[in-house]
Formats: sequence, C-alpha cells, structure tokens
Amino acid sequence: MSERVKIHSDGACSGNPGPGGWGAIIEHNGKRTELKGGEQLTTNNRMELTGAIMALESLPANCNADVYTDSQYVRGGITGWIKNWNRNGWKTADKKPVKNVELWQRLEKAASAHKVEWHWLKGHAGHAENERADELAREGMAPFLK
Repeated sequence: MSERVKIHSDGACSGNPGPGGWGAIIEHNGKRTELKGGEQLTTNNRMELTGAIMALESLPANCNADVYTDSQYVRGGITGWIKNWNRNGWKTADKKPVKNVELWQRLEKAASAHKVEWHWLKGHAGHAENERADELAREGMAPFLK
C-alpha cells in the first residue's frame, strides 16, 4: 500500500456492563470507510478493543497503519502490557487472569499482520475523526438500548 492507513477507533457503553457499541474510521488513499457494531451486554473496554480489532481485520495484509484511540487501556495494553501477559501465560503481574483475554489475543493477531503505530488521543477534545468514531460507536449501540 502506498500511503499509511489511518484508523480511528472508539467504543461506548451504556452502563458498564450494559449495551455497547464500537466504531472505526479507516482512511487510505483518499478513501474513507466507516465501520460500526454493538452488543447487548458488554463493557466499555471490550468495545474499545473490538473497534480496533474490526478495523485491523478489515485491512489486506502488510499495511502500514496508524491507529488512533482515546483508550489508554487499548494503547497501553497493546504497546506494553501484552508482552508480560504473553510471558506470564496470560496472567497479570498479580497472577490473575487477564480480562478480555480472547479480545487481546485477537487484537495481537490482527496487529501482527501489519506494521502498526499506536497513538492516544484525548477523547471528547474536538478531534473530528475521534468524535466521528464515538458517534459510530453510539450508533452501533443504539439497537440494543431499550
């Protein structure tokens, strides 16, 4: 791929746990794709992870990608904590099972198919793509709200 792929992902939850949604924007070579989805009973962290996973899984192999997220959980996990979790058999430093392990493993696999740079953005700070990813996450959650 000629230019870097830009991904903005976000997650949302009404209650934690509760109905949730995820959204992602993929920009490449002047083309923009928006993805969204949701679940009836989930957590905010699960939706944050799912947004990044779905975006990365939608790309062809071997992309150079910049992933922007307002989740310190996602960025911190994928750029740091995951190395120790792998080494410790998917246990935390205090020997407890890693929460959302199946999503972390899926994110690790999706990211490993590409050259990814992870970026954190302050949420709800007026960044247009981050705000739109948040809107998509809320749209993805909407069908599950009663």
